[in-house]
Amino acid sequence: MPTVPLGVYVPGDSLIHRARPGCKFGALMAFILCTSIFIKSLSWALAALLLPLLGYVLAKIPVRVAWQQLWPAAPILLMLFGFQWWQLGFAAAAVIVLVIYAAIAAATLLTLTTKISAMMDAIAAALEPLRRFGVPVDSIVLAVSLTIRLIPLQLATVLAVLDARKARGADFSLRALGTPVLIRSIKRARDIGDALIARGAGD
Repeated sequence: MPTVPLGVYVPGDSLIHRARPGCKFGALMAFILCTSIFIKSLSWALAALLLPLLGYVLAKIPVRVAWQQLWPAAPILLMLFGFQWWQLGFAAAAVIVLVIYAAIAAATLLTLTTKISAMMDAIAAALEPLRRFGVPVDSIVLAVSLTIRLIPLQLATVLAVLDARKARGADFSLRALGTPVLIRSIKRARDIGDALIARGAGD
């Protein structure tokens, strides 16, 4: 849980690192759409997964870092695979899971090779033409940036609550876990809101 793909950037000078964030984001969207719509066979699903993995090699992402970013999704996808195997059969389940994992690997590659500030600038540039129609571009970019940056904090909150319960020797309970996490999250949201208001955000 402490390993958060959106919170990691690996500096580098590869072709993937130097590519414009907007181009990389567009390529990611095209990759996800094409693999989701057109891939129906197991061989093509494997090829779709190998493509972003090849990107990791080209970007010279350390194996340890890549593994830390990709393995947390594996248990959930394994459960999904088991359910889909029961519903649709082995081949269809494998295609679904491999396509999803390929999308996760590609999205993680984007975050590993692109600074968050650069991604926010790319989103702002893409939305800029909509400003004339009254779209609050700055507010949208701020919301996306805060969402990305708050993911590690939210996971840290969950870990802190789990550690506190473990220190008290308490048994696991969704209610006992969810209540303090929810309270801390609401308090953090209020603090951030007060800070934004104090700085004139949204005026």
